[in-house]
Amino acid sequence: MTLFTGSGVAIVTPFKENFDVDYAKLQQLLDFHLQNETDAIIIVGTTGEASTMTNEEQAETVKFTADYINGRIPVIAGAGSNDTRHGMLLSKMCEDAGADGLLQVTPYYNKTSQRGLIEHFKKIAESVKIPMLLYNVPGRTGMGIDPKTLLELSKIDNIIGMKDATGDLSYAAKVRSLVGYDFDIYSGNDDVTIPLMSLGAKGVISVIANIFPKKIHNMTKLYLDGEIEKAAKLQTDLKELNDALFVEPNPIPVKAAMNLLGYDVGGLRLPLFEASEDTKYNLKRILGVK
Repeated sequence: MTLFTGSGVAIVTPFKENFDVDYAKLQQLLDFHLQNETDAIIIVGTTGEASTMTNEEQAETVKFTADYINGRIPVIAGAGSNDTRHGMLLSKMCEDAGADGLLQVTPYYNKTSQRGLIEHFKKIAESVKIPMLLYNVPGRTGMGIDPKTLLELSKIDNIIGMKDATGDLSYAAKVRSLVGYDFDIYSGNDDVTIPLMSLGAKGVISVIANIFPKKIHNMTKLYLDGEIEKAAKLQTDLKELNDALFVEPNPIPVKAAMNLLGYDVGGLRLPLFEASEDTKYNLKRILGVK
């Protein structure tokens, strides 16, 4: 099965002044994405600051989102951990909260071997019935998923794809050559969405879509409709903004950009800290904000 095709937003988690989750604001953001044709919501992932949320907060945020979306588009929950038992628990909680699918990051800090990766993801997959996307982001976790490991993992029924945030097109090509086209791939880097789609990716799990959801939806749709040059132009037109959104660790710049644009999504939980004045100045220039 395929969870979605096109643009999935790696949505921010809005916070109140006391840093509780702001559910009223989250509802506004969900409406914004529904109105602008976002194809899936990826909730409590990296951009959603899941690493500073409790299990209960993550599950409650997933439940709120799934209940409000009510099947209109897929809701995919970040549920990864560097502790397999914790990952199993969190995945079951997100499944029970109504998630349509899960996003599972590779273990971080303690890391593991490739054999350990297989066992880790296998155990989590067996603990739930909903489909899973693996999340390969070695720049954050310190380890990646070898293409041969992916081949083994793709044989597990409910492991159906991967968010590829390596930025390495040679890696994506190697994965395709081994795993084939039944295993779904999504770009985890906004700046290589169209290049990765040329290798058969289904779309993107996007940070920029927090700001310009219609543009990212249109870009992926144009490519899928065969309008490759138009899709490529949208890709390159967004290059300067993309660079500005990753000059500091995500989601620091994207939350700054959203607040500059009046979305009022609140601050960041420590250890993340507000964007520098240089970053804000650059974002104002690119976004045309005074």
